[in-house]
Amino acid sequence: MESHLSGERERHQKHYDRSLVFLPFLLTDPLTMAEFLDLESQDGVRMPWNVIPGTKQDALNAVVPVSVVYTPIKHFPSMPVLNYTPLRCRTCRSVLNPFCIVDFAAKIWICPFCFQRNHFPPHYASISDESLPAELFPQYTTVEYNSDASSSADAAVPPVFLFVVDTCIIEEEIGFLRSALAQAVELLPENSLVGLITFGTLVHVHELGFAALPKTYVFKGSKDVTKDQLLEQMSFFAKKPRPAVGVVAGARDGLSSDSISRFLVPASECEFTINSVLEELQKDPWAVPADQRATRCTSTALSIAASLLGACVPGSAARIMAFIGGPATEGPAPIVSKQLSEPIRSHKDLDKDSVPHYHKCVKFYDGLSKQLVHQGHVLDLFACALDQVGIAELKTAVERTGGLVVLAESFGHSVFKDSLKRVFQSGDYDLGLSSNGIFEINCSKDLKIQGIIGPCASLEKKGPLCSDVVIGQGGTSAWKMCGLDKSTSLCLFFDVVRKESPEAAMQATSNQFYFQFLTYYQNNNGQMRLRVTTLSRRWIAGPESIQDLIAGFDQEAAAIVMARQVSYKMETEAEFDPIRWLDKALINLCSRFGEFQKDAPSSFSLSPRLSIFPQFMFHFRRSQFVQVFNNSPDETAYFRMILNRENVANSVVMVQPSLISYSFHSGPEPALLDVAAIAADKILLLDSFFTVVIFHGSTIAQWRKAGYHNEPEHQAFAQLLRAPHDDSDLIIKERFPVPRLVICDQHGSQARFLLAKLNPSATYNTENYHPGGDIIFTDDVSFEVFLDHLQRLVVQ
Repeated sequence: MESHLSGERERHQKHYDRSLVFLPFLLTDPLTMAEFLDLESQDGVRMPWNVIPGTKQDALNAVVPVSVVYTPIKHFPSMPVLNYTPLRCRTCRSVLNPFCIVDFAAKIWICPFCFQRNHFPPHYASISDESLPAELFPQYTTVEYNSDASSSADAAVPPVFLFVVDTCIIEEEIGFLRSALAQAVELLPENSLVGLITFGTLVHVHELGFAALPKTYVFKGSKDVTKDQLLEQMSFFAKKPRPAVGVVAGARDGLSSDSISRFLVPASECEFTINSVLEELQKDPWAVPADQRATRCTSTALSIAASLLGACVPGSAARIMAFIGGPATEGPAPIVSKQLSEPIRSHKDLDKDSVPHYHKCVKFYDGLSKQLVHQGHVLDLFACALDQVGIAELKTAVERTGGLVVLAESFGHSVFKDSLKRVFQSGDYDLGLSSNGIFEINCSKDLKIQGIIGPCASLEKKGPLCSDVVIGQGGTSAWKMCGLDKSTSLCLFFDVVRKESPEAAMQATSNQFYFQFLTYYQNNNGQMRLRVTTLSRRWIAGPESIQDLIAGFDQEAAAIVMARQVSYKMETEAEFDPIRWLDKALINLCSRFGEFQKDAPSSFSLSPRLSIFPQFMFHFRRSQFVQVFNNSPDETAYFRMILNRENVANSVVMVQPSLISYSFHSGPEPALLDVAAIAADKILLLDSFFTVVIFHGSTIAQWRKAGYHNEPEHQAFAQLLRAPHDDSDLIIKERFPVPRLVICDQHGSQARFLLAKLNPSATYNTENYHPGGDIIFTDDVSFEVFLDHLQRLVVQ
């Protein structure tokens, strides 16, 4: 645990060291990052404000929202697992925690949220100062309850994987997909149930339980099939008549287990059958005219998959894993027509609202997401095509069910193949896939919940804790998380409702705000768990509060909260201008918390706790989340979906990539994310989360091409070439989706992957070019110019 934590700290410190070199008017305080990492390693929580603005006006003046980035089932080696049911407050239903006031003599505990006095039950009779239950230990602010420990995990419903496979792809791609799926089937848990649907012009539901003869049920791709029609046509009531009343839902309600086991078969029994079907998998046989796209009925196939799981295994840990190789052109939700003369929608088309199919598709997938959330099932999407496949439309269904998403150019690409392997991998780097989650929030009455941006769906549990202002999935204090894993992170937004008045200050019983997060979920062993995290943060109000607020400011968490908020606004607000909004927010933040004399830009300075925030905002303005030019709507939707589910450390790398430099003169060291970092005798390793780039300076590239690294007297050069590869392997091994590895040379065509991310301090129209370095052909402003403008605007 300690070594893992120190590794995390070291990586963050490198990110910090690299960031700090840039800012001439700032001081540095390297301890801050370690403090925030310690808090995260205890509770899985990062907050922009660790001292909270105490009144509504103070919170508005603080610019960055009062918010929390929380990883509900983050792995903690030292977290206690308690094999009994939690003790709850009889008024607000919060769980007993270290912040409760306990009267040991009277055997009473007082809830910090509603101040209700609760009696301890008889089995807590021995409680005393010396004999505390684990949930009252001050260091156990996060605990997990395993109240069904007595019932064995074997009794739990096994996980279900329903593969939905696109066959409208070329033979070569079919071959790649066939081998990847065969490998995935081998890695499936022994007790899991497997189903298979293939689709092209028609949808084929394969009956895997009938091994003697391959048998499929075929549905027309252009026609939407209801759940009742599906059950009727697939002979579910051949042996057992349909119940006269009630909903058909699994073996307990109306279906025989024999009829279910025809389509969902234990992995241990059907490996041979499913491999036989995969071996015979052919390209969709229907001819495609030269001027048309293939007839691909993605929406019909996904609708049938959702209805099949809803009928057979409702409420179980089931995942629809869709493998899609092109745009949908048929069924209730085509993203483009079959005519090649009609191009697929672009960002410009979406902005002008000249998209004939888009709104119909979004409405369809919105309905599908509601169905899947109601059933408790997950939709995972593996989109592998050079063309767009419709991720922008499918986004709601994947995100609200907590599904995984992978975007690659081909089913033969390592990004797809390695990511699929990681889904089923067990051991050190397993994803910790869990299901059937319900997430609830309780908080002090001076706070209200605005909503969550992240992979979840509102359960519409309205109450006094809900704010009138809604951000993301709001108007509720409980959310459904059909699928979640060890790194799934939610961004929670809060409203401070305390008004400043002398009476309010007198009435305040304490200067602490309390939060409690409850996550019920089914872990990958099938056990139901309840994870409880309880936090306390000091609030402060009034004009003297600025220094205290600054002392608790986490600039990484703040940057990511702003990034999620801007991404959300760009998707939901028609006339939203992200650059203007970000610049205004940054100017307001700097003028509120910076120190300066009016109209004297050179006098401006920022505390070390805020010093890197402007740099994060500079890189975020230039990132693919804001600058959608040159990206398709599918790519933009993909990037935002990943940003909305990742923790702070990974999200920071997406916003401001990390750069490491390797040379003969020194070991690997953090480098400035600037074109000045390029040198002929250096190798650079760029990690931008989605892409890892190994960039060889021109001299290094020449030596490599000459083969010097193969000669015994140049072992040092061989080691220099190998070092960035070893480091990139470590990054790739622990990341999902697996990033694309780009190996390139200075002045080569793929050097663009690095150059696009660097600060353009040397461009074609500047004079500060250094020999062996590089310039960027751009009219973008450099960070120095950006800072200069920021200082001038702040001091006005």
